[in-house]
Amino acid sequence: MRWGERPVGVRWTAAAYVTGFLEGAGAHAYFLVKSGPHAYAYAPVLIQLLFHGLVLLDPLVALLTAMGRPVGPPVAAAVMTADLVANWVVEWSAVRADPLAFLRPAGLLPISVFGVFVLASAVPMRRALMSDG
Repeated sequence: MRWGERPVGVRWTAAAYVTGFLEGAGAHAYFLVKSGPHAYAYAPVLIQLLFHGLVLLDPLVALLTAMGRPVGPPVAAAVMTADLVANWVVEWSAVRADPLAFLRPAGLLPISVFGVFVLASAVPMRRALMSDG
């Protein structure tokens, strides 16, 4: 089914996925170019590897979604789950020390909001992308 034939909500959700994951890829690429392989030296090694891997995983999710592949939403949910857990692990002590800092419009708050959106919409999106109309 072509994108123009899909329900408006499915198109908007797909656009949000593509936008969010490309923004994430851009942010991780920026940090990698700016600071090199030690961009995330403050984090445990596995989290550093994940954050570097998001330079490839985020655009993959955006591509799968843009192509209307039903596998896109589950992959998006898996990537966002890993990203959310990693970010919360890294930021937990800062959030505990100053909970209001979490309300900044950059950092953990938008990642968390986008993550909840992806996790809440992944199953309906997969179903919508599997349907023939």
